[in-house]
Amino acid sequence: MQDTINKGYEYFVQYGMNVAAAIIIFVVGQMVSKFVAELAAKTMTSANVSKTLTSFGRHLVFYVAMTFVCIAALNKLGVETTSFIAVLGAASLAVGLALQGSLSNFASGVLIVLFQLFKVGDTIDAAGASGGAKGRVDEIQIFYTVLTSDGKRIIVPNSKITGDKITIEPS
Repeated sequence: MQDTINKGYEYFVQYGMNVAAAIIIFVVGQMVSKFVAELAAKTMTSANVSKTLTSFGRHLVFYVAMTFVCIAALNKLGVETTSFIAVLGAASLAVGLALQGSLSNFASGVLIVLFQLFKVGDTIDAAGASGGAKGRVDEIQIFYTVLTSDGKRIIVPNSKITGDKITIEPS
């Protein structure tokens, strides 16, 4: 009986410390991830980056950091993370291929915001937007732009706008 208790104590010390360390890694990593994400958001805000891009960037930084934190915590628990990272990479590639159109819209949205091709309130005529779309810009989102014309809302994918000629009438 004493031998069983001693073995149980040894397992508890060996694995209990790893579990405790993994929990600490996760909790501290989560706090650091939030801090880094907020720091990135403050930096973007002070650089006059749009609110949309700032919010997106903050979330992106947080989730990328949390991915590394989770991998570190799993590694401390003894989970083989090299195969996990390989699976994560393959899954990312598959998702990237599946979302190719969305990624194109995202990249176009980033270009519109960064290069300030037009702004909210401008009237644009985007010739490439499914045969042309003309209207006043109400919102520039990450994946699409919302126009208003004749009381109708027109939602145009950003890649359609940047894919061809844009005529801009400033507000």
